[in-house]
Amino acid sequence: MKKPKEKNNWILFDAKDAILGHLARDIAVTLRGKNKVEFVPYKDVGDFVVVINSSKIKVTGKKMTDKIYYHHSGYLGSLKSQTLKTLLKEHPQDVIKKAISGMLPDNKLKKIWLKKLYIFADDKYPFEDKVRKNA
Repeated sequence: MKKPKEKNNWILFDAKDAILGHLARDIAVTLRGKNKVEFVPYKDVGDFVVVINSSKIKVTGKKMTDKIYYHHSGYLGSLKSQTLKTLLKEHPQDVIKKAISGMLPDNKLKKIWLKKLYIFADDKYPFEDKVRKNA
């Protein structure tokens, strides 16, 4: 007799005053489903994740000025760079998404896991009826 499958839950993470790396680790574990009993590395058993207050994230040390994000289009001379401070002002969702993406394994499920991630800069989000607060 098979056990009934757990359905995918919606988990809310509040990024206000949270350290970036610690928050990204917890979210990556939740997206993959490693906190569930039925976890297997080749299936998507993770939950949906909603992150609010992404603009109020904290980092340790001098990362705010020293950490640099690079982007290259492939053309000569087109290397762009931004510090964490400027990226956090302009696109706070991208900072958390890049941190989480770096903590997920590079396989075919990575795109699926990242589609289940919703990040908002403030505390307003449209999934209030589905989401339960992360304990």
